[in-house]
Amino acid sequence: MQIPLQITFRGIPKSEAVETRIREKTEKLERFHSHIMSCRVAVEAEHQRHHQGNQYHIRIDITVPGKELVISREHHDNHAYEDIYVAIRDAFNAATRQLEEHARIRRGEVKSHNLQHAGTVIRLLPENNHGFLTSTDGREIYFHRNSVVGEGFDTLEVGDQIRYVEEDDDQGPQASIIYS
Repeated sequence: MQIPLQITFRGIPKSEAVETRIREKTEKLERFHSHIMSCRVAVEAEHQRHHQGNQYHIRIDITVPGKELVISREHHDNHAYEDIYVAIRDAFNAATRQLEEHARIRRGEVKSHNLQHAGTVIRLLPENNHGFLTSTDGREIYFHRNSVVGEGFDTLEVGDQIRYVEEDDDQGPQASIIYS
């Protein structure tokens, strides 16, 4: 980590044992996710309730290249969070999942929808509930009436400029969402 781990206690006294557990969990994160630039952990005790003990809220802010991940574990109805170590464990498990998801996205393993495609309506077949558009690179793309949001299919005209999300179908490319 480029910036040392920061641990903050709010509403509870500083605890060496809790701090040690947080450091262990952070070191484990670093072993599996080497691009962590900084990590800040806030441990907070909520006010005592009549029939319950303190519930602990753990917030972890992790900075990785190009992204700030925020993990916040707070469950008012979960009695397990009366144990600070359970709250820490669950927060770091959630942090691990977010880091893994971020790594998958960076590797391109997660499909992302780019809403920046632009096209032009070139043919409408209202009797068949579909039409065709041409993409900026000249490809012809099918779309169904149900894919059109906004003003709707019935307001489209040949020549209209639209934005769309493209997906590959068994029969070729199609626009799954069209913004008129």
